[in-house]
Amino acid sequence: MVYLSSFKFPCAEAEYDFTFAQKRTCYDTYYPFQILSKHHLERLDFEPVTILYGGNGSGKTTALNVIAEKLGLERDTLYNRSNFFEDYTKLCQFEEEQKIPKGSRIITSDDVFDFMLNIRSVNDGINLKRDELLLDYLDVKYSHFQMKSLDDYEHLKKVTTARSNTQSKYVRKNVKNNVREHSNGESAFLYFADKIRDDGLYLLDEPENSLSPEKQQELLKFLEDSARFFGCQFIMATHSPFLLSMKGAKIYDMDEEIVDVKPWSRLTNVRAYYDFFKKHEKEF
Repeated sequence: MVYLSSFKFPCAEAEYDFTFAQKRTCYDTYYPFQILSKHHLERLDFEPVTILYGGNGSGKTTALNVIAEKLGLERDTLYNRSNFFEDYTKLCQFEEEQKIPKGSRIITSDDVFDFMLNIRSVNDGINLKRDELLLDYLDVKYSHFQMKSLDDYEHLKKVTTARSNTQSKYVRKNVKNNVREHSNGESAFLYFADKIRDDGLYLLDEPENSLSPEKQQELLKFLEDSARFFGCQFIMATHSPFLLSMKGAKIYDMDEEIVDVKPWSRLTNVRAYYDFFKKHEKEF
């Protein structure tokens, strides 16, 4: 499924016209200006799966954030944006093949990490509350309490509950259960499975982070099925050879002087993996 058919970024001349007009300001950077134009990237044409490949500083994340901002996609965490982000996106244009569905979103590694940290934070709070209740139980049960007015009614109920239950039952009645925690890889995969629904446009920024090779291959299958059978379109930035091998994916090599489309087997880091394992082939 294709919702977003193309996206145009400002050319170097348009960027120069804007930045030249800003020379007297106090800013020493015009980010995201002058990032994508370094590699002459002015237009991306999309397939059901489109991948942006390149090293750090190549502009993969910048491109995804610009597209997400221009389209008004949902997102969970904040991102690095300068005072010129809005000026830059005003110069961008896009074409839809079909209307972009509500619920379409950008998913970054920060979203996944925050999700895992939130689970731990919730459980830390529950554990702290449980420890407090264990001590509270003893204080309440063996206190010399005497009701003197209706203002003491709530405390009377607390004393009665403590005296009629064991310590473990008292704690269970007053604190919720821990949220089940998984390994980082399992939690990351569950996050993607929860956020990616049928019929949507999804921008994924290095989704392989926190995922083992096995989990990356599970994610590969999940994304392939979502694109093929469930009406999803993906625009993804990744270094993962597993994700780069996705069937039918259109891959932009953003490490080239002029951004070029390549098959995954010709990408530099994929060839590095291939050469390494070929060198050690006899050990397998």
